[in-house]
Amino acid sequence: MAEVAHHAGVGVGTVYRRFADKEELIHAALREPLGELAEVAQRAGEAERAWDGLELLLGSITELLVDNLGLWDVALGGGGWRLGRTTVERVAEVLQHLLDRARAEGDLRDGVAGDDVVMILWLVTDLAQHSVQVRPGLYRRYLQVMLDGLRAAPGRSPLVEKPTEQQMLTICRR
Repeated sequence: MAEVAHHAGVGVGTVYRRFADKEELIHAALREPLGELAEVAQRAGEAERAWDGLELLLGSITELLVDNLGLWDVALGGGGWRLGRTTVERVAEVLQHLLDRARAEGDLRDGVAGDDVVMILWLVTDLAQHSVQVRPGLYRRYLQVMLDGLRAAPGRSPLVEKPTEQQMLTICRR
C-alpha cells in the first residue's frame, strides 16, 4: 500500500481511507478490465462460427492480458486473488463451448483441449512482455501461428500426449 501511495503521490493514510486492504484496491483496479474480459467472452460465445469466436476470444484476451499485468496475474498467474474467479470461470466455460462447437464444425484439430489454450496464452503473453521494448506487437504474429496450429487440416500429425492435471498445476505454480 505504501508503494501505491508513493506512485499516486499521496500519503498511505489516503490510500487506506479509500481502500480497506490490498485486495479491495486490486478489485477496484481490475473491475473495468475484468468487465472487458467478460464482455469479450460474451461476444465470442455468440459468434456464428465457433472458429471465429475462438479467434476473437484469444486475440482479445491476449490484448487485455498484455496491456494489464494485474489482469494477467488473475487470469493466468495464479495470483490467488478471488476477485476474478467468476469472470475467469465464465471465460473458461465459453472457451470450452467454443472448442466443442469448433470440433463439431470440423475446424478444430483433434486432441486440442482447454489447457492447451491456457498454455498458448502463457507463451504468447510472456513473449509480449519480453519483446515490447524491441518490437511491440510481435506477439500477434505468434498468436496467429499458434491459432493456425489449432486448426484442423489434412495430414496433421497427432498431438503428443497432453500434460496431466497435476503436471499443469505444477507448471502453473512455477
